[in-house]
Amino acid sequence: MNDLSEIIFEVREDEIDGGFNARALGHSVFTQGDTLEEIRSMVKDAVICHFDEGQRPSIIRLHFVRDEILTA
Repeated sequence: MNDLSEIIFEVREDEIDGGFNARALGHSVFTQGDTLEEIRSMVKDAVICHFDEGQRPSIIRLHFVRDEILTA
């Protein structure tokens, strides 16, 4: 039985090293990737590794966060 229908990852660009960092909200799951394609693959892999087969969420949502600095 699937107790978790959806998991949300907050994805941010790594301004220092480049690439992307993804952290699951409410779970201790974190991964990195150099490209958008790679971060999508790494997130799927992280979910497979973290959750047992019957407990995996059926939906993985990526929430992209972008910081923007404005001067007055």
